[in-house]
Amino acid sequence: PSFSPPPRSSLSCAATDDLGVDDYCLLCEEKMSNTISALQTSLQSLRTGRASPNILDRINVDYYGAPTPLSSLATVSVSSSQQLTVSPFDKSTIGDIEKSITESDLGLTPSNSGDVIRLNIPPLTEERRRELMKVCKGIAEDAKVSVRNARRDAVDKCKKLEKKGVIGEDELKNGEIDIDELAKGYVKKVEEVQKSKEEEL
Repeated sequence: PSFSPPPRSSLSCAATDDLGVDDYCLLCEEKMSNTISALQTSLQSLRTGRASPNILDRINVDYYGAPTPLSSLATVSVSSSQQLTVSPFDKSTIGDIEKSITESDLGLTPSNSGDVIRLNIPPLTEERRRELMKVCKGIAEDAKVSVRNARRDAVDKCKKLEKKGVIGEDELKNGEIDIDELAKGYVKKVEEVQKSKEEEL
């Protein structure tokens, strides 16, 4: 999985001429908060040694020629700590669902009974755990870049306000301090989410 950038903010659609330092701080925080949500979603789909329906979140099935999320075609339930059961709404899709899971990067072998698909979740090997740790670190680094980009964007916009004479030098400095504090706090949150996932692995 890769880190998916968060959606655009509602504030960003406002007329930028009407925005001040406080607005840019709010906009910056909204972007950073969305980054944390996107990070959590990306990390949820990393397979641990325990059965979790979230690991199938990224599976798309070729359904009548269109890539369709597995969650639209079947229910996924936890039948035991080491097994998931996939129950298609339409039994005719079971072969396509099985194929999509087999071809994914999850490293799972589906067992197709004709009505349901069972997935045994093997315990992680040390090698696989190390690989996932690297993936986890990479996703978290992308999230940190996203936080820093939001910080830079907000600071640049505040500097433009000062150049136009809309705000004074002191207000710009205070705005930069606030934005820097926000960025530090959110980088720390990224690290906490990363650490939590690594402990799961």
